[in-house]
Amino acid sequence: MTATAALKRAWALDLDTSTLYALLSLRVEVFVVEQACAYPELDGRDLLSDTRHFWLEQDGRVVCTLRLLEENVDGVTTYRIGRLCTERSARGKGHTTRLLRAALAEVGDATCRINAQTYLVDMYGKHGFVADGEEFVEDGIPHVPMRRP
Repeated sequence: MTATAALKRAWALDLDTSTLYALLSLRVEVFVVEQACAYPELDGRDLLSDTRHFWLEQDGRVVCTLRLLEENVDGVTTYRIGRLCTERSARGKGHTTRLLRAALAEVGDATCRINAQTYLVDMYGKHGFVADGEEFVEDGIPHVPMRRP
């Protein structure tokens, strides 16, 4: 019997190296390998003091992850969700929804942004996000900027 995935959360500076490695490894597997997209995954934001990482761990491995960044827009703290991905074999089990809900609970009523891959716009819409600009192509993949007021 498979155990329920455990929800984990840590500030960037509290992550141990093996956990950070597992988070980055999943992101590379999904975004770089599976989506065949060569892009600068290591962007310098994973270890900023105000970055939070959320992930689901099951049977000793990371199966889903996202990164929550704080941003300052005109003197107001806003948030940005990014690097949300799920291991191929773990998809369709509600993991993405679970992580999004956990991150959005921390965001509260503050503005939250995401650059959604276009095919995921409807999924993010179910979590209160609305399109906030025109579609654009980033690293060869169509995206739509979205905001959750």
